[in-house]
Amino acid sequence: MSARKQQLLSRHRKRKRIALLVALCLLLLTGLLAWWLPLLLAVLLWVAHEAWFSDHLFYEPGSDYQYDLQGSERYALESRNGLLALPAACSLDGGETLLVRVGLRAGWLGRLFDPAVLIEGGNADSQAFERGVRGVRYLNLTGQDEALAAGRLRLRGRHCRLTGDMELLVVRHADYLAGSLMVIAPHADDAELAAFAAYAQAAQSWIVTVTAGEIENEYYRDTLKLDTVAAARLKGEVRSWDSVAVPRWAGVPASQSVQLGYFCMQLAAMQADPEAVVSSREADLADTRPFRRFNELSLHSDADGLPTWRNLVADLRELIERARPATIVLPHPQLDPHPDHVCAHDALREALKGTQWQPQSLLFYANHLHDNDRWPMGEAGDGVALPPSFEAQWAMRPWTLQVSPAQQRHKALALGMMHDLQPPAPLKRRIRRFLQHYLAGRRWPAFGENEFFRKAVRRHELFWVETLIDKREQQ
Repeated sequence: MSARKQQLLSRHRKRKRIALLVALCLLLLTGLLAWWLPLLLAVLLWVAHEAWFSDHLFYEPGSDYQYDLQGSERYALESRNGLLALPAACSLDGGETLLVRVGLRAGWLGRLFDPAVLIEGGNADSQAFERGVRGVRYLNLTGQDEALAAGRLRLRGRHCRLTGDMELLVVRHADYLAGSLMVIAPHADDAELAAFAAYAQAAQSWIVTVTAGEIENEYYRDTLKLDTVAAARLKGEVRSWDSVAVPRWAGVPASQSVQLGYFCMQLAAMQADPEAVVSSREADLADTRPFRRFNELSLHSDADGLPTWRNLVADLRELIERARPATIVLPHPQLDPHPDHVCAHDALREALKGTQWQPQSLLFYANHLHDNDRWPMGEAGDGVALPPSFEAQWAMRPWTLQVSPAQQRHKALALGMMHDLQPPAPLKRRIRRFLQHYLAGRRWPAFGENEFFRKAVRRHELFWVETLIDKREQQ
């Protein structure tokens, strides 16, 4: 866990302890009035917590989002009779990422129900934000260019209102899907969560999964009555199979899906000592080859199977030289705090320093956030607004890929094939969702219980672009 994530979590827990202390004092006081009042109040407080206060939101909803959006064209956006008017100086050809900087202020209902901005007049959409939102946010209007140009687009707040001036941001891009695309996935399912529609549409795609994902195997232990080592090995094998087989659903040849077989949550230890052999925490293995057995493509490190940082970087270099990708998709090192995601990014960067072939672009994704476990907020099928960001210290260039309803269905099915997303939700989570459904108006998709089915199956896939300079062209 990153230092920032630990700090945010520590502050959240401190506030929760204070709230519990206040609740305890209240229960003790009510006990002086009648013996049954504390019991009733305790149940009501628990229900209220599960329905309205159980989100892992580690910041104030009244804070402004701050971004340094590199390379964006900015236009004042006016509303005429409730309809947005595209500025005369702005021309659109349909391939741009369109964002609108707006001010939002939740009403009192917006503290009980998720406030959202309804996008009407074009492709109907809803983009939700934090309860109690009060500040600057960024809507994603990518795919709404025709309605915007025709003056049909309308923004309407639900449980919130739009305040202040609106600004249209237009970010123009090259076609990142025209050439070969390589997706770096720290675990099986990361490629599908972040970039299924992208790699399904690219001219040629490679999927490189770094770890077998063998830990956290309680489901296998409990269901199949296995010990920890056997459960870890079975889970690692199953997820290794998923990482190689599921991309076939999108047309990626098996020879271009590669499982590297390193061990989950051990990449940081490997990076700290690049020559050290770092074994699995739970599978009692110090050899990557058992989890590579489904690969059709062989690698030089198959000769020894040693789980070392040196081998990981060499594997990535070998695959880059072989695939010659024009674009590489990988985790965002600042937005996504998962240790394996950060290390996968670092390994790719190190590998690129030693390759003759250099990609034209890097596309970064975030499957996890530091401070908001619900992002993207709202329901499956909704658009993806920009994530919370409160320090404009990095220049960022967003690219949004539209995902059609048919592609969303294919993505949902691909996620459903991932064994790690199949186990039923724990009882506590099912009770929480029941309460949130009937008290807070939340809904979850029918095609999977895992939270990622709600967060990842959307009308947009969002990436952050870094354009690389090809050194060979400078020579």
